[in-house]
Amino acid sequence: MHLQKRVLVTGGSGFLGSHLCERLLAEGANVICLDNFFTGARTNVEHLIGDKNFELIRHDVTFPIYLEIDQIYNLACPASPIHYQHDPVQTTKTSVHGAINMLGLAKRVKAKILQASTSEVYGDPNVHPQTEDYWGHVNPIGPRSCYDEGKRCAETLFFDYWRQHKLRIKVMRIFNTYGPRMNPNDGRVVSNFIVQALLGQDITIYGEGSQTRSFCYVDDLIDGMMRLMATDDSVTGPINIGNPNEFTILQLATMVVDMVGSRSKIVRKPLPADDPRQRQPDISLAKKHLDWQPRTQLKEGLGRTISYFENLLSEKRTRELLLQKA
Repeated sequence: MHLQKRVLVTGGSGFLGSHLCERLLAEGANVICLDNFFTGARTNVEHLIGDKNFELIRHDVTFPIYLEIDQIYNLACPASPIHYQHDPVQTTKTSVHGAINMLGLAKRVKAKILQASTSEVYGDPNVHPQTEDYWGHVNPIGPRSCYDEGKRCAETLFFDYWRQHKLRIKVMRIFNTYGPRMNPNDGRVVSNFIVQALLGQDITIYGEGSQTRSFCYVDDLIDGMMRLMATDDSVTGPINIGNPNEFTILQLATMVVDMVGSRSKIVRKPLPADDPRQRQPDISLAKKHLDWQPRTQLKEGLGRTISYFENLLSEKRTRELLLQKA
């Protein structure tokens, strides 16, 4: 008899986590979604709550939890500068204590565990595009270090548990990802530009807007994540998952303004500290081990994301109007 897989997703009500929970349920898994709702939102998973295979637990990964599961996707951590700099000590704790607690749980119940790491482990890279064997160029004491170094330490812990306890680990390094359910206030470039364009506000870019990013649509990323989890034990990662097509921030801003049909003006502000100039994944390993590459073009993905934010803003306006009348 085929037993249903019990899968734990930490940070499961966040942007990526909610999409992952949905996909796992669609594939017949029993899903436990764990979140403390610091940056995740209950609304992201509300539509799943009636599903008999879905369970939502409010919990902070910096404290241990005891569950019987087969797989763990460890996604818990604020991932945008606004949120992770709000409480930098807690951000480091979430990455480090969270990893220790989840690795301990995986060791106890012999579960396979995947760490959602980040392209931030490369810092402001001197190597372009970034390959997984590049050790990075990271400031250990800057305002972004709580996230960058927290995630680097989590990777260290994963590989030490693998070497010391033969734990079945998977480490993926996530590059810029966008799509529906992004938090409108998280200060990330795609959500920022779309919200500013829809509201007719000035679009802020930093410096000349010549710094580059590569943008991966959320469905493609979740596909890569699940393919990595499905690999045999010889594939540990780290593996880059992202879209290698590079765009300047100015190109992205212009594209969003055009697609929204907005009258927003593009204004420039000084560059923040430690802002990486370039970010582009080398995805050779993902192609080789996972037979994965992104399929969604930026324009197509932006169209879906813009529709999501249009609905979100119109719902918000409706609520505000109703409150005024009440």
